[in-house]
Amino acid sequence: MDAKPTAATAATAAATTTTTTTTTTEDCCNPVKKPGPVSMDHVLLALRETKEERDLRIRSLFNFFDVANVGYLDYAQIETGLSALQIPPEYKYAKDLLKVCDANRDGRVDYHEFRRYMDAKELELYRIFQAIDVEHNGCILPEELWDALVRAGIEIDDEELARFVEHVDKDNNGIITFEEWRDFLLLYPHEATIENIYHHWERVCLVDIGEHAVIPHGIAKHVHRSRYFIAGGIAGAASRTATAPLDRLKVILQVQTTNAHIGPAIQKIWKEGGFLGFFRGNGINVVKVAPETAIKFYAYEMLKSVIGDIKGEDKGDIGAGARLLAGGMAGAVAQTAIYPLDLVKTRLQTYTCEGGRVPKLGTLTKDILVQEGPRAFYKGLLPSLLGIIPYAGIDLAAYETLKDMSKTYILHDSEPGPLIQLGCGTISGALGATCVYPLQVIRTRMQAQQSNTADAYKGMSDVFWRTLRHEGYRGFYKGLFPNLLKVVPAASITYLVYEAMKKSLDLD
Repeated sequence: MDAKPTAATAATAAATTTTTTTTTTEDCCNPVKKPGPVSMDHVLLALRETKEERDLRIRSLFNFFDVANVGYLDYAQIETGLSALQIPPEYKYAKDLLKVCDANRDGRVDYHEFRRYMDAKELELYRIFQAIDVEHNGCILPEELWDALVRAGIEIDDEELARFVEHVDKDNNGIITFEEWRDFLLLYPHEATIENIYHHWERVCLVDIGEHAVIPHGIAKHVHRSRYFIAGGIAGAASRTATAPLDRLKVILQVQTTNAHIGPAIQKIWKEGGFLGFFRGNGINVVKVAPETAIKFYAYEMLKSVIGDIKGEDKGDIGAGARLLAGGMAGAVAQTAIYPLDLVKTRLQTYTCEGGRVPKLGTLTKDILVQEGPRAFYKGLLPSLLGIIPYAGIDLAAYETLKDMSKTYILHDSEPGPLIQLGCGTISGALGATCVYPLQVIRTRMQAQQSNTADAYKGMSDVFWRTLRHEGYRGFYKGLFPNLLKVVPAASITYLVYEAMKKSLDLD
């Protein structure tokens, strides 16, 4: 990974002509052997700066943000300054930085407030630097960083450790000086614990696997990986619950072999179950979110390693095509594992109530097992699996294309923010879903029909030809409209809840 510009170095270079000295591995370490209370003198010694030079550096950094020379910084100036430093949107903290600097809460940061933040931040960074630098020789060795991460409960392999050091070590000499440490974290407004620092670096190293899902390197081994599953599970549950009526409507339309219209379908759902009828099957849909996410996640990490071993490459360098393959295969593994739950959900959603009674989940599951056998729980699995990889491929290609177009024509080479990314993900997801939708219809019809009836489908090809013969090509797109209506709110709710959960679980 190429080292990215850091706040202090980029701003200082842009705003001043302060002379810097070239260091080598031998002389970069500046011993400070006495642990204990930390003062600004320790910081100056570690940075090899005089008080006057530090004053000039901080004033220059303030002026770099205050391009209009108004004597204060607001949110827009901070956001613009971070963009000018080429700090990617994923780890810009403009609002948080404004909040932590703005001592009098007037929405502005004057120089004295900015200076107060800089003093406190550099002292804070020096304290944790000293805690990691157990030999107190003025630099952090890779093994010292590894030890600190392990003590914090974070497991990290050699590849990830090397990537971490490489990102912070701007002169590429294999060690981290306090100046490099400060430059990496100076404008990070949250508390500088080793866990927060790791998460900050982790956000810089996100990997796209398609379906606008991101998996950070190393997260699978992190002590708090369960929190990510909790966050993802709650976000998925909230999203599915909010869009459950559209999902029920889609399934009802998919299984109708006669003319299907939205109005009569809504009336049927209301007549059978009232308001709660629109949420039938949502409970089991929510239950399957967490295991599906966990299985997909672990399968993806395992398959990346396997593909990397086959190609003789590190799993982080297997390329976009191999990542797509690993993501598709991981989705297939997860889909197969939870497929019985998916089938039972479809049966619940399409079950015709008698006297307003809805079958209990246990009773329905037992009936399927006794009357149709264990194989019935996997009816429609093949078309479901056939749609996973093309969906991910179409989604990923469309997402990357739309993101590049937004950078070129809308943002003028700036990195797209969360709203642009959400918009690109929504459009690409809708496109991918539309392209593979006929396979969804075939799957749902196979799931919904009991295999012990006279007119039961004999397989995937039988569903295809009977649908084509009796309903034409339009039959393969029944329920598409409510399905597309789900895309925007589902993506938005998932994104917002996931981000909120990460903050509440200290994962941000």
